[in-house]
Amino acid sequence: MSERLYFRQLLAGRDFAENDAIARQMVNFVYLIGDREKGEALAVDPAYGVHELVDLLAADGLRLTGVLGTHWHPDHVGGDLMGYPIEGIRELVGRTDVDARVHVQRPEAEWVQRTTGVSDSDLALHDSGDVVLVGDIPITLMHTPGHTPGSQCFLVDGKLVAGDTLFLEGCGRTDLPGADPDAMYESLTQRLATVPDDTILYPGHLYSFEPSASMGETRRRNYVFRIHSLEQWRMFMGV
Repeated sequence: MSERLYFRQLLAGRDFAENDAIARQMVNFVYLIGDREKGEALAVDPAYGVHELVDLLAADGLRLTGVLGTHWHPDHVGGDLMGYPIEGIRELVGRTDVDARVHVQRPEAEWVQRTTGVSDSDLALHDSGDVVLVGDIPITLMHTPGHTPGSQCFLVDGKLVAGDTLFLEGCGRTDLPGADPDAMYESLTQRLATVPDDTILYPGHLYSFEPSASMGETRRRNYVFRIHSLEQWRMFMGV
């Protein structure tokens, strides 16, 4: 599958949306995942210069056929970010040349709609373990709540696109609306425990020197995996 798979990691504010000061500050990653033979691609967490993403795909001979949203925060799907308007999924699904639904976990739907203004018909609701096809390439959706109620990660061809659930160093915040420290602990220690060590982790932000790392290396180096009980975790999180 590797030769057929199209996979790009793009840093907002550098690889696109270069003139957006907020994008440069937030250091979000956007991912483009596609099937080279079918010419179809999905965008993961398209925000900031979203129209540039469509153009980037077109330059590589692919068209956008769907969106995968890791969670509802405006720096990942667009909306109002502390008074700053961020382009996102609403602008993408509003394009006449794009026929793409936004794939989210069921518990995240109302949050995504409230943040972005998309309609019910713009969303495709999923449960953990569902598989979304881009062309003929399967992407497995993993519900990993904690940062938000419906946070999700995506597994494709030995790669884990983790959004703000897991970074190379640390994990997503659990003190924001909809967050749950206990759920985050379960996601990190149980739900993601099924992901093999040789899987490559691709996070939602560039919060470390390297943009990716194996899950094995992340488990060895990331402090969140050194906390071995829920009680210790709660103390660490100040619950």
